[in-house]
Amino acid sequence: MTDPGFRRLRVLLWHVHGSWTDAFVRGRHHYLVPVSPGGAPWGLGKAGRDWPSVTEVPLDRLAEAEPDVVVLQRPEELDLVAHLGVPSVYVEHNAPRPYAASSEHPLAGRPDITVAHVTHFNEAMWDCGRAPTTVVPHGIPDPGPRYTGELAAGVSMINEPVRRRRVTGADLLETLAEAAPVDLFGIGTEEVGGRGDVPAPALHDEIARRRVYLHTARWTSLGLSLLEAMHLAMPVVVFAATEAVEAVPPDAGVLSTDVSVLAEGFRELVNEPDFAALAGKNAREHALKNHGLAAFLSTWDHLLAETVR
Repeated sequence: MTDPGFRRLRVLLWHVHGSWTDAFVRGRHHYLVPVSPGGAPWGLGKAGRDWPSVTEVPLDRLAEAEPDVVVLQRPEELDLVAHLGVPSVYVEHNAPRPYAASSEHPLAGRPDITVAHVTHFNEAMWDCGRAPTTVVPHGIPDPGPRYTGELAAGVSMINEPVRRRRVTGADLLETLAEAAPVDLFGIGTEEVGGRGDVPAPALHDEIARRRVYLHTARWTSLGLSLLEAMHLAMPVVVFAATEAVEAVPPDAGVLSTDVSVLAEGFRELVNEPDFAALAGKNAREHALKNHGLAAFLSTWDHLLAETVR
């Protein structure tokens, strides 16, 4: 059914966060992504991604692409698009830093640019000053209920667990591993005996063979890997920080700030496969209802239209 009020826009954005961008460019607009010989951070382009709706635009010829709207994701991008004279919206992917409650957002003095937070937690915690704010919760493409749980082990997805040890809670995996084996996937995980960076969909198949997904992040907006695991119909054991307390219902696994409670819950789920499967079913139902792709794209359609107006 055609939406009579819909206008297809030319949307300029940088390829910054691969998983978020993968969801965003599945919308109905035409997406323009800067590319340069230097590659990242300012000209990564598609980077080999299968994104039919995306056109790569030379970084030094952005004006010629004639965008209708710019989706900003980093403060430095403001200078790169200032000459374009087109409306912008700023996506804030991160929880506030360096301070949880008193960090002023880089756009706090810009009443002309809406800051779109990816979680309600972020919106409440960032000091955005005069900038208008909204929330567009994460939505991801559904990988399907691939869970088998055939391996009596836990699994986690963490990039650079050595450098980001405390932030990602990688150190908590050592305690949880005393309850049951834990496999770790992600960039740089080979340094700690992990299984490395495996691309999807093979990654989803590997993750779904393990019985329990572990999400240990102390300070993150809301890990897309957690939402992917829930979509896969995996039971989850989650450190109860930031938006996780809203994203994970009680019947989807275990949610606590007490690591001993997490460890005991992990042990129980590994040893009770039927219980684990039921929790995973609940996790998937909740994720589909609250973090589905259709709602994410629809919300962005409205926000982009409002921004252009």
